Amino acid sequence: MRIIRDTMFMDPNDRGAAAAIGNFDGVHIGHQAVIDLTREIAESSGAPLGIMTFEPHPRTYFSKDSNPFRLMNADAKAHRLEKLGVEKLYEVPFNEALASLSPEEFARQVIHDQLGLAHVVVGADFCFGKGRAGTTQHLQDYGAQMGFGVTIADIITNGTGAVSSTAIRQALTEGRPRDAAAMLDHWHRIEGEVIRGHQRGRDLGYPTANMSITELHPPKYGVYAVKVDVLDGPHQGSYDGAASIGVRPMFGENLPNCETYILDFKGDLYGATLSVALVDFLRPELKFDGLDALITQMDADCDKARKILADV
Repeated sequence: MRIIRDTMFMDPNDRGAAAAIGNFDGVHIGHQAVIDLTREIAESSGAPLGIMTFEPHPRTYFSKDSNPFRLMNADAKAHRLEKLGVEKLYEVPFNEALASLSPEEFARQVIHDQLGLAHVVVGADFCFGKGRAGTTQHLQDYGAQMGFGVTIADIITNGTGAVSSTAIRQALTEGRPRDAAAMLDHWHRIEGEVIRGHQRGRDLGYPTANMSITELHPPKYGVYAVKVDVLDGPHQGSYDGAASIGVRPMFGENLPNCETYILDFKGDLYGATLSVALVDFLRPELKFDGLDALITQMDADCDKARKILADV
């Protein structure tokens, strides 16, 4: 998959795609339905399959002081889209200039002039342009005027209503990763580089791989059974594990992170990129009376995680 970030100076070979437009946070089953529809159009017309998204997320741009809400960072989203067969990922920079474009200017300057898209696919609730004033009907009208095709995809629902990133965030906030996975059609993953912590886990006999989650929507704090993919380095591969997500009240800290203990693993993962999939919530974050009580609980957590993951 080719990622195009400099959309002002496009390689002519990157033009002419059939592309789905949206933020695609989580790449859930609704997003996948839009991508599948776009794939059909791309294959029938001989065009590359593309995705047009925005970095940073527009919500981040307009609400810089809001709580973290993203389900995945840009790299994790790119990895998921690549697995779905996307050929061109257009990461359009979201800035003041883009936010100030009227709907017609957005259609002409970005879709037509910059990216040269042959066809676009959007969800039925898609809005665009300054003040989100542009509707799907506007987009269809502009497409007819400017020469690009427009297809509107239906909203995907499940037994509890429309599938959305908001509903997935709620499931994760309540410690329901399997419900989130049902809407995602894949495990919710925390992806990032392993960073150095205080190495307390090593002293306790449970060395952990530490990852920051400061820019992501935090799942319910606690311990999870997890599947772990090491994406690069000498230990690249898939493993089972138990992860603690939270602020470590036992040690009086308050910066949230994800600490993953990989079962039956020995090796140095500093600097490697991990993708940690949340499978089951085991227990909430607790403060223990002492280290012996903490170790006893960690033994129990790992035993429970091992049994759960044997069937996954």
